[in-house]
Amino acid sequence: MRSLVTTLRRLIGRPFPRRYGLRTRMNRYERQPQPADEAVVEYLDGEYRVRKPGAYVRCAVTGEPIPLEDLRYWNVDLQEPYSGPHAKLMRLGVKKPD
Repeated sequence: MRSLVTTLRRLIGRPFPRRYGLRTRMNRYERQPQPADEAVVEYLDGEYRVRKPGAYVRCAVTGEPIPLEDLRYWNVDLQEPYSGPHAKLMRLGVKKPD
């Protein structure tokens, strides 16, 4: 590794970055990794807006984490996410818990 860095320094003719080999951002438009904690989301009609970045939200009925990529069910009036159609029906009182 050390010989590769010194060889590249000689070829380039200027100082080579010290953190050679570490993963760094290539440009400012590259996405930052998402934090693994809970997100804060504003639920709108047909879409949602992420207020605080995170990896998941918790179902209002079951309490299980829902990845933001899998979030499909929510209530705009109550501002609550649901893990699936069964959880939404349980919240509305239409379906009994299994």
